[in-house]
Amino acid sequence: MAEDGLVRVEVGLDGGQILSVLVSAKSADALEKALDKGDKGALAIQAQDGELRIVLDRVLYAKRFAREARVGFGD
Repeated sequence: MAEDGLVRVEVGLDGGQILSVLVSAKSADALEKALDKGDKGALAIQAQDGELRIVLDRVLYAKRFAREARVGFGD
């Protein structure tokens, strides 16, 4: 997956775990829509490290960051 178009998403899960990953913008949109609709089951999202499946019933919150923060000098 190219680094262009990646979005950081943080997902809080039932039980206290927090998942923070870089995902494609398309996957971030799909997660947001599934949670908004109250979908059941699992959702596959494409992350930088590979595919993840999130059980939607276990999600307590999801945060989509506006842009990836970088430390140092950049373009």
